[in-house]
Amino acid sequence: MAAQDVLGQTARLASSSALLQVLFRVVTFGLNAFTLRYLSRELIGVVNVRLTLLYSTVVFLAREAFRRACLSGSAKRNWMKTINLLWLTVPLGVFWSIILGLVWLHLLEVPDPSVVPHYQAGVVAFGLSAIIELLGEPFWVLAQAHLFVRLKVVAESLSVVSKCILTVTLVILYPQWGLYIFSLAQLLYVSILVMCYVIYFVMFLGSPEATKKSFPVARVKALLPSFVEDETFVNWKEARLTWSFFKQSFLKQILTEGERYVMTFLNVLNFGDQGVYDIVNNLGSLVARFIFLPIEESFYVFFAKVLERGKTVKDQKQDDVAMAANVLELLLKLVLLIGLTITVFGYAYSQLALDIYGGSMLSSGTGPDLLRCYSLYVLFLAVNGVTECFTFALMCKEEVDRYNFVMLALSFIFLCISYFLTHWYGSVGFILANCFNMGIRIAHSTHYIHDYFKESAHRPLTGLLPSPALLLVYIISAVITAFSEVLFCCDKGWMARLIHISTGALCLAATLVTMFCTETKLIHFVRNQFLSRYLKKGT
Repeated sequence: MAAQDVLGQTARLASSSALLQVLFRVVTFGLNAFTLRYLSRELIGVVNVRLTLLYSTVVFLAREAFRRACLSGSAKRNWMKTINLLWLTVPLGVFWSIILGLVWLHLLEVPDPSVVPHYQAGVVAFGLSAIIELLGEPFWVLAQAHLFVRLKVVAESLSVVSKCILTVTLVILYPQWGLYIFSLAQLLYVSILVMCYVIYFVMFLGSPEATKKSFPVARVKALLPSFVEDETFVNWKEARLTWSFFKQSFLKQILTEGERYVMTFLNVLNFGDQGVYDIVNNLGSLVARFIFLPIEESFYVFFAKVLERGKTVKDQKQDDVAMAANVLELLLKLVLLIGLTITVFGYAYSQLALDIYGGSMLSSGTGPDLLRCYSLYVLFLAVNGVTECFTFALMCKEEVDRYNFVMLALSFIFLCISYFLTHWYGSVGFILANCFNMGIRIAHSTHYIHDYFKESAHRPLTGLLPSPALLLVYIISAVITAFSEVLFCCDKGWMARLIHISTGALCLAATLVTMFCTETKLIHFVRNQFLSRYLKKGT
């Protein structure tokens, strides 16, 4: 597949994933706002922090390394051996579910049964849901490698909508069920997700469409583990790369979910405060989840396909290098401007957003400060996602191993800083520690990118430099909206709130106009790669 075709399909995958994530977050936020009025903060804290951490840890440790290794390079490979390797995620998931489930049940603080009933059943259900989801891993990787955009959209949409419908129904009818509600909803979610992928490939394999596309897997039976005489069970090059990524993924999980581990294992916040922190954290991470994550996942596939892992820039095809450098520069500019916009306007509108969403329970106390800090953290998340996306797609095995030592030291420092900052600044300390963590990771990735392109004429890191005019507009907007918050928000009535909102809207409009006038190359890239198919449909 030509590099230009890969870019087009990757951009469509990213934009579809982003729109899908918008739907997920809107539905999830509506669900959270609804459940806040029926359930306790403690129950929400246990579900969203304690149990979700168990599920995400099992899934991440069992599959992340396999995904990165098996999506590297061309889609033309010995898929039988790759599928065999991917099936190893299931026993690995069973292992982690048992080990971590015992830790969650016997070593961690157990919530008060009168406040959070059925905790033990919740631990078992969330561990089981992780194993069920891993059963679909070979199907997911095969679909992702061949850029099956529509399949991912349909599968995840059906899963999320079904989960939300069941949760709302049970919350209304049986609020006393406690964790049974979220356990059943989680099991329904992963079951539908896996079944969508299985049913699709059962119908697709052997069809005229699969034959026309010369799909590398011909039969459904080929998606199961298989042995061939005189051949190895797996591709050992992929297996060694998986092991390198596994060591890295273990550390990355600590860095990604570090504050939840500190909350869970060190008891620095009670379950009620954990619930408030998680709600604010989810609100702050909206953009990161529905824009930055799809871009990172999709363009990791693009860079891994266009450039060959482990080769220097001189040994690559120069046309592909030029395209990759241009895409990287524009992606950095795109996420930087989104992050700056969130940081600037998030500071002045955090309290208002929390007051509208959850009332005084969220808008009083540390809630607004949490969301303001998270607005800054979004900027770090934006840049780190793209720089690490490129870095991980190009690192050879030896470089991945060396980076693991960096991650090990960073993990230890991050956990120590999280612990002390939380004692000094409360839950805000978690976000400050995450900013430090992301800053170090960005420094490492940008250093790698600079060294990679230093022997070429390309300088993609210039994407991190916005135009002076746009930077000036951001500064002016920050000052105006901050004064507006002091004068009109948030206890002076709805008319004052509307004035505050109108002030922000005018400043945002001025920022967007300046952006369109000064960042023409970026606007052209977004229109051609992300919005082209939607614009064509409308004409």
